[in-house]
Amino acid sequence: MSVYTVVEQDDLVEFLQDYEVGELASFEGISAGIENTNYFVNTVKDGQRQQFVLTIFEHHSFDELPYFLNIMAFMAEHEIPTAHPVKSISNGYLKELLGKPAALVERLKGGGVEIPNEAQCAVMGENLARFHLAGKDFSDFRPNDRGLDWMQSTINLINDFLPKDEKCLIEEELVFQKAIDWAHLPQGVIHADLFCDNALFSGNELSGIIDLYYACNAPFLYDLAVMVNDWCRINADTAEAIRFDEVKVTAMLNAYRSQRPLTDAEEAAWPAALRLAALRFFLSRLKDKHMPREGEMTQIKDPDVFKAVLKLHRDA
Repeated sequence: MSVYTVVEQDDLVEFLQDYEVGELASFEGISAGIENTNYFVNTVKDGQRQQFVLTIFEHHSFDELPYFLNIMAFMAEHEIPTAHPVKSISNGYLKELLGKPAALVERLKGGGVEIPNEAQCAVMGENLARFHLAGKDFSDFRPNDRGLDWMQSTINLINDFLPKDEKCLIEEELVFQKAIDWAHLPQGVIHADLFCDNALFSGNELSGIIDLYYACNAPFLYDLAVMVNDWCRINADTAEAIRFDEVKVTAMLNAYRSQRPLTDAEEAAWPAALRLAALRFFLSRLKDKHMPREGEMTQIKDPDVFKAVLKLHRDA
């Protein structure tokens, strides 16, 4: 997403020789996001233009990545709108580029949504439930590496940078979350990062769910809370006067329940799930703010947004 690794044309031409995608026509870095390096890549094969996204993984090892690429392929093949990775001639979905793991993925049509409407929220609720149901047949397993253990280690890492009110807020919330029995809730493959910029729409039609590089096995309810916290906010990009559009929340939850009804335990844990999802992104944004990574094009998102979301849920 942000460009940390700069790719030259000669590097990319050589890389693409191991794919049956034709000749390189053009490419450009993608500045949105914060985790990986991404480029739009356009090729021409037999006179036809083809479009892809090249991802260079900045934090995952070669051993970790087959899970993500396999789940992308699995979902696409099970009629969940996701981008299918492209197989290379020599090494399946995963290759090396400039000493780092890299993958070429089909570029889906449509664009991101900045201010989703009620219909789009309902579409996302329905498709997240379908994603969860389909994933029950996916055999690979990956634990959530952004769970409570990561949250505790992250606050320990950045503690000296934080003002007293933020330290107290996070420490109190961790105590609360560690008392919740998350293990008893229905679990399976989740996206774990399904923000507005990780779905593409053409009008009110979902073109695809993208960026599955936090996918893991964890409670379904947490995944739904992550999505509601982003898609259903009002004043989504600022911390001032943040609140939720209850019409959108209801549309998203009802559409999800229409495909996979929530259990009584999930309904009871819903307020805690909203808080847990807010805490996770508050911490990751704080870490990016106080311990930024260098990149040619980087985007650091405002942690105060999720500080406000967390406080809003705690006060509800």
